[in-house]
Amino acid sequence: MLPTFRAYIDGAFPEPAATFESLDPATGRPWARMPAASPADVDAAVRAADRALRDPAWADLVPTRRGALLMRLADLVAARASYLAGLETRDTGKIIRETRSQIGYVAEYYRYFGGLADKLHGAHLPVDKPDMEVFTRREPIGVVAAIVPWNSSLFLSAVKLGPALAAGCTVVLKASEEAPAPLLAFAELVHEAGFPPGVVNIVTGDAAGCGAPLTRHPLVARVAFTGGPGTARHIVHNTADNLAATSLELGGKSPVLVFADADLESAANAVVAGIFAAAGQSCVAGSRLLVERRVHDRFVAILAEKARAIRLGVPEDPETEVGPLATARQRAHIETVVEASLAAGGRLVVGGARPEGFSEGFYYLPTIIADARPDTPCAAEELFGPVLTVIPFEGEDEAVALANDSPFGLASGVFTANLTRAHRCIRRLRAGIVWVNTYRAISPIVPFGGFGLSGLGREGGLESMLDYTRTKSVWIRTSDDPIPDPFVMR
Repeated sequence: MLPTFRAYIDGAFPEPAATFESLDPATGRPWARMPAASPADVDAAVRAADRALRDPAWADLVPTRRGALLMRLADLVAARASYLAGLETRDTGKIIRETRSQIGYVAEYYRYFGGLADKLHGAHLPVDKPDMEVFTRREPIGVVAAIVPWNSSLFLSAVKLGPALAAGCTVVLKASEEAPAPLLAFAELVHEAGFPPGVVNIVTGDAAGCGAPLTRHPLVARVAFTGGPGTARHIVHNTADNLAATSLELGGKSPVLVFADADLESAANAVVAGIFAAAGQSCVAGSRLLVERRVHDRFVAILAEKARAIRLGVPEDPETEVGPLATARQRAHIETVVEASLAAGGRLVVGGARPEGFSEGFYYLPTIIADARPDTPCAAEELFGPVLTVIPFEGEDEAVALANDSPFGLASGVFTANLTRAHRCIRRLRAGIVWVNTYRAISPIVPFGGFGLSGLGREGGLESMLDYTRTKSVWIRTSDDPIPDPFVMR
């Protein structure tokens, strides 16, 4: 008998009417059953969130108390991080050393937004009318539909739930049907933290039964989505009727620029972290490596040696450095693109195949393809896997031009000992994040998001919390005299 997870709707864990199997990426075999939400389930969740938005138990809760609930949730996440990490590893194939570290840090996001809950405020406006006092208030935008992918789902939900709840919104969180176990288990912590019923609801299911009914629901005021551009376009169409505010954190084809004066050993470690950590299944994966030509061959050789030394293994083993991809479909897509890239003239440096000794699961070797051009398939498409494309450049102008030659613009990296060059690149790179002499660093204090097909809006930091509020302007007439002329706007 496979364990069965449940959705979380209106403060309860209802018995699922329909379920689907979730596969263990390390074996390719089913390991659990997940609740498949129907349109009726989604409607019940949204209506519960709408009721909770007006219920005094939440609506009248002062911001400091909302913050205290988030702090309590942070403590529970920290205390149960090992349990949650085990579920994420089992359901996604991410290695346990990464899930433990990342989920432990997720608690800091809830603490950060818990601390911000009573820091939002309006302003007194010195208007040009002597008999008026005018001020603004920031109020919750309403019911939020938060949609996250399978990779790093606890982290990607924290950057949505944290600011939304701190601002006083209520949320229906849709976990990816590919690996929903961590978020369905997280619902137990939300319940234990003491949030009123309906404030947080967690469901999962496919696009037709769950995703589409959620994003087009007339009671949804805001959609916060992380995923691919294709799904994002459907979401934008779905919100045409409810006119929900929308933020989209989408994919990337992030460039890493390595100049000849960089510390090559340090840069190589950062490149490995950027593309092979999490088996390359990260929105900010540094999948396009641009190397100054005079150090190109030496740097590629350093990377190849590091890639060959990467330890593949079962994700639960603390010694494993790269585990399986999350789905067989994803591996098949990577294999197709790599084959097309080699046919187009790319040179296989290392990898490019399924590893020996792993007959089960969705494993793929860390792969480096050199001699690529900007239009080589592996350089143009987001692969979401452990595939690094290397392109040489001559000089700073060509490096920046190559980096910006993409419809995506999420992250970027610059490795150089020249401070003035670094600042020039920062200004010129078309990306929402620029890491200089480092890569893949995060903090709850720092917003992130993209340009172009990498999305709209920002997550993290104070800036993201403002997006879960609306400004209300308040006018108070202070004169005791009658209004002189009701037909003239004053």
